[in-house]
Amino acid sequence: MLSIFLLYKNLILHAAVSLSVTLILTLLRVPIIFLEGLHTYIHPENLGNDKNQSGFRPAIRRPENVDSSGSGLEGYQNLSSRENAEPKKRNRSKEKFEFDENNAQIFRLRLVDSHLQSRLYFKEYRDAFICSIVALSSLLLHNFLFVQDDSGILVNGSVIPVFLGLIAICKVLMVLVRVSFERSASKRSEKQLGVFMGGLGFLLVLPIVFMTAPSIFDFEFESVDGFGKVLIAVFVGCLTGFLFVPATKSARSFWLGTDQLRWNLSIISCGWTGRMLLYVNYLLVILASLLWISPVAEILVNKRNYDSGGENLIRESGDADKLVGNVGMRHSDFTKFRLWCLLASGLTQIVTLRPNLQMYLNEAVLSWYQRLHASKVPDLEFSRAKIFLHNYYLCLAVLQFFAPPALVLLFLGLSQIDGNLCGNFSVICSSSPSAFVKEVALLMAWWVVFVWAIFTSSSLVLYRRGILYVS
Repeated sequence: MLSIFLLYKNLILHAAVSLSVTLILTLLRVPIIFLEGLHTYIHPENLGNDKNQSGFRPAIRRPENVDSSGSGLEGYQNLSSRENAEPKKRNRSKEKFEFDENNAQIFRLRLVDSHLQSRLYFKEYRDAFICSIVALSSLLLHNFLFVQDDSGILVNGSVIPVFLGLIAICKVLMVLVRVSFERSASKRSEKQLGVFMGGLGFLLVLPIVFMTAPSIFDFEFESVDGFGKVLIAVFVGCLTGFLFVPATKSARSFWLGTDQLRWNLSIISCGWTGRMLLYVNYLLVILASLLWISPVAEILVNKRNYDSGGENLIRESGDADKLVGNVGMRHSDFTKFRLWCLLASGLTQIVTLRPNLQMYLNEAVLSWYQRLHASKVPDLEFSRAKIFLHNYYLCLAVLQFFAPPALVLLFLGLSQIDGNLCGNFSVICSSSPSAFVKEVALLMAWWVVFVWAIFTSSSLVLYRRGILYVS
């Protein structure tokens, strides 16, 4: 019995840690605690001439129960229109219009357990959060255990982190795809642009996987056949399309959280700590996305030859142009450095999820504020509907902010697993398992960061130029 325990100690340890982490996350309600304390908003609904009721009531109701709008809140289009209502007769008298001050009120609520569990996609968020954390804990544990390459996946216990990692990736991808098809969560134009960006991503990744441009991207796919490379390109293109809407939403959160237009509105202020987190996260994403581009890597990698004693074999002294390629880190150190940067970018995106989500909720408040002061007779139907949608799709936004960094960390963790995991399962892994573990998984992790940096940076440029604006 003891010999069996010692033989499969890694497998037993992985199973124990995975079960323990699952119980801790479930019993302590960590997914709920992670979001508690944020503020959401509700807009009062004016009761008009109803004499039987006094005051106001919150306008946060499910779409099928909303009778104040003919469109049923089917999206951002026609939210302030009343298709079935009779047109109001214009009063041509010179009497002044009296604006009901109840329409100028807004309420801020602190998110608690009951609020979060009543939101749409809460169960999907909770399951994706728990699956990702459990898989990441198992992948992290695998890096600290002693593993023999020829011991097999059961003896070294690597079957559990690989299995949990793949399950978590599938779960996060399925949730990301599902929320991308939600009808009222984003504009139709954004979804169409997402499809277009997916096609561009497919065309861009083809020269990477087929290694037609080795001087641009530092990736190798020698162990993957042609059909496998096409499948990788198709998957990457689909992933690019699904990441477009979350990336643009993150760009709007950054634009609001860092107060780029100097509105100085305390109701949408992010605070100094949150603002610094947003800046650090953005810079880390940009840095990690550039480190796999060959011209950038050539600047940071020291190309000098060293002997066994570590002494430089090049004794020539010369001009400044000889310093090119002779300064920077060793190639092994640079490889570790960019992996650490990729890890840091994923972790900072998890840390900045709360500021990003708060700015997403404050975006609706800004829309209400702008329409309240846009004219003497404010039309707050659009802002009321927008506040409702941002509140109703709270957990959907959480999934869009959580899925990209979770994919980065999961793919990065799988890329550090030993490449001979499936050596005994040639039928299942006939297309070289080492290619998936070392090459494909690393490409996926970097690609998520790469397209995220492109989409957010492009959106911020458009906001700065005034082509896009928060409304």
